[in-house]
Amino acid sequence: MGPVIDVHTHVVPSRLPADSGRDARWPSIALSGGDQAAVMIAGKVFRKIDARSWDVDRRLSDMREDGIDMQVLSPMPELLSHWLPAGDAEYLADLMNEQIAAMVSRAPRHFAGIGMVCAQDVPRAISQLQKVKALGFSGIEIGTHINGVALGSDTLLPLYEAAEAMDLALFVHPLHPAGVDRIGSGPEFAAIAAFPLETALASVSLLAAGIPERFPRLRILLSHGGGALSWILPRLEVGWSLGLKGQMKQPPSKTARQFWYDTILYDASALSYLAGAVGSDHIVVGSDYPFTIMQKQPGAFAASTLSEATLTENAFAFLGRDHDAKELTGSMARDTGSKQGSRRG
Repeated sequence: MGPVIDVHTHVVPSRLPADSGRDARWPSIALSGGDQAAVMIAGKVFRKIDARSWDVDRRLSDMREDGIDMQVLSPMPELLSHWLPAGDAEYLADLMNEQIAAMVSRAPRHFAGIGMVCAQDVPRAISQLQKVKALGFSGIEIGTHINGVALGSDTLLPLYEAAEAMDLALFVHPLHPAGVDRIGSGPEFAAIAAFPLETALASVSLLAAGIPERFPRLRILLSHGGGALSWILPRLEVGWSLGLKGQMKQPPSKTARQFWYDTILYDASALSYLAGAVGSDHIVVGSDYPFTIMQKQPGAFAASTLSEATLTENAFAFLGRDHDAKELTGSMARDTGSKQGSRRG
């Protein structure tokens, strides 16, 4: 049995510098005593959080309870701040990357990092990729659009080219989804209902622009099981056969297998359908820890449909660490065993 690697978890720092002189949408953290806090955007509570977002020991304890050997840490999506002025966004990305790097350094056998860049300014973003690489991170997280710019836009091609050249993955997470106004209810339905649709829109943009074919070595992870993509693939396939190809040289059902997908689907039949639609070799365990909507016992849930060995191998491959997977697996197993022994003692 290999280690269980949770590729989709998020980090929020316990503090951010004051917003004095910065854009009004600069995020801040309001601590409210104990381990409670809130992420503030434009003076309003965006999300209530607790110490799991930044506390390494708390995370490690939860991981032991959930049977997780490694978490991949990435920024809370709202902190990607694709709408901030470029200078502010670049500074915030540096702060978040430093936070993640510090957490990884506390427990390098149990954490890996995915950072962020100033994606709204591609030259700055490419420069920041160098920093991300130097920190030892496996990639960067981006939203399903860059403040309204579709992921298939030509303006983002240099970023994809640079990420591929540096062997850095892209983790695509829904952000400010389309269609919320059509729901006509509270904003809480955005994450529940609109996120899967938003991820599908972003994936179609990538497919139609031929991004997976132009950059075949670029690892792109679609969060939440790719959202609704697997369900609309048959429609895309029919459209492609009728000549609605965009820049796709191959059928969408084939190209979609180049994407990576996490297992945050909550239902075994949905996960089985995803595996049947896109194959099992690019599916990785995910939880959305530490947020309310997170998948409980993510390793056990994923292993109910896919083999543990496959999930472990897939995770190391996505992280670009398959070359040292055996060494990492051994060290993680030794560390876990020693902790279990000390608890028994």
